[in-house]
Amino acid sequence: MSKHVLAIDQGTTSTTVMVLDAGIGVRTRATVELPQIYPQPGWVEHDPAAIWGSVVAAIEAALRQAAITATDIAAIGITNQRETAIVWDRVTGEPVHHAIVWQDRRTAPQCARMRAEGLENLYRERAGLVLDPYFSGTKVSWLLDAVDPDRKRAEDGALAFGTVDSYLIWRLTGGKVHVTDATNASRTLLLDIHDMAWSEQLAGPLGVPLQMLPAVRGCSEVYGQTRGVPGLPDGIPIAGAAGDQQAALFGQACFAEGDAKCTYGTGAFLLVNTGGKALRSQHGTLTTVGWSIGDETVYALEGSAFVAGAAVQWLRDGLGLIESAAGVESLAGQVSDSGEVVFVPALAGLGAPHWRPDARGLISGITRGTTAAHIARATLDGIACQIHDLADAMARDLGRPLTSFKVDGGAAANDLLMQIQSDLLGMPIVRPAVIETTALGSAFLAGLAAGLWPDRAAIAQTWRPERVFEPAISAEQRAIRLQRWHLAVSHCGSR
Repeated sequence: MSKHVLAIDQGTTSTTVMVLDAGIGVRTRATVELPQIYPQPGWVEHDPAAIWGSVVAAIEAALRQAAITATDIAAIGITNQRETAIVWDRVTGEPVHHAIVWQDRRTAPQCARMRAEGLENLYRERAGLVLDPYFSGTKVSWLLDAVDPDRKRAEDGALAFGTVDSYLIWRLTGGKVHVTDATNASRTLLLDIHDMAWSEQLAGPLGVPLQMLPAVRGCSEVYGQTRGVPGLPDGIPIAGAAGDQQAALFGQACFAEGDAKCTYGTGAFLLVNTGGKALRSQHGTLTTVGWSIGDETVYALEGSAFVAGAAVQWLRDGLGLIESAAGVESLAGQVSDSGEVVFVPALAGLGAPHWRPDARGLISGITRGTTAAHIARATLDGIACQIHDLADAMARDLGRPLTSFKVDGGAAANDLLMQIQSDLLGMPIVRPAVIETTALGSAFLAGLAAGLWPDRAAIAQTWRPERVFEPAISAEQRAIRLQRWHLAVSHCGSR
């Protein structure tokens, strides 16, 4: 029996494919960048053909580098940028429009109208979410207004909607399987997370016909087999799927109630396992599905910062302060602090716990002595301050401080950022040996279904830490820095 899993991690700016063995040894990885499309301010799109092309290219590159062949792959797992919405023609398989990316803010007016109509509580209660452009529901509504305004094609079943996981499963199976997993479904505004089913009550106000939605499945089961995929033989099971943040929660072995992780990627996302309870947040965080396996559904509280690593990319691409994203650590390390410069990285609005789509990025406290190093340091501070606000809101929802804090994602490799994060949280944070835990989580889910691991206990035994960061500033210093941050946040856009 083959002992390898191919994990597809389809993210916002790139696609990474990893091949892992049963001991979570990474045999190979390959990354292919994904172009971003910005039609106008606040709009972010992807070409679905480019998404698929990046997946195929990354698979081919990974297998070319590995000392194994495609026939050594026991299963495929998928993790993905979540709320990004794609609509395609069921017959031709062609997308009817560019994908609308999770960062896109074009539906803010629709969200405002729905809130004014008194619908916020319905979506809070049944979907676990707030009415914000972040989520898929209003994106699908906008797409249908653009390509099928009378909804006839959607109601006839001629159009299919999916988040990226659904689209990739469709393509991997040669257009034979239209499904999504429970975690991605829980990010659409369309799923009743208590009944775990699509809801007409939720879909109706959004104008989204249920006929276009994929079947909702668990996170660890065989959805179908590969068919006609370049570089892969037919018949490999696609056996696991989860949205990137839930995959990271699983990949960090956060299997006990109260376990928490934060992933630092394009955005930053903090999740805490709440067990079988769909705990409604009173402090601006969200209720979501952590994973669904067999008859068990595990829920989570989630807080999302829309811009984290993307702020560092802006320093590189927008301001030209660094030549590579990795260069921010050495530049910021040239100064001991930000010199009272504060950067609120609200480049795509502010997510939880503020939920301010109108917010815009702000840099304050600049003096004649401010240097590029201070701006870089303030950028790292701004990322960490956002996570502090999420952790604080989540602790209030739980009624107690977070007891553990694991980190992962590309920016978690930045030692300075992780130290700043520990300083501002006032608690230790733990970085694992494998920080690409989104891909790892999807591999675990697929491997469970394929029999590579017998249960979660076996998976937990494979997880190991690489470094623990301890707080190194006083409570007084922490309070001063957070006070400056909150003052800046209050000025970054009209409420």
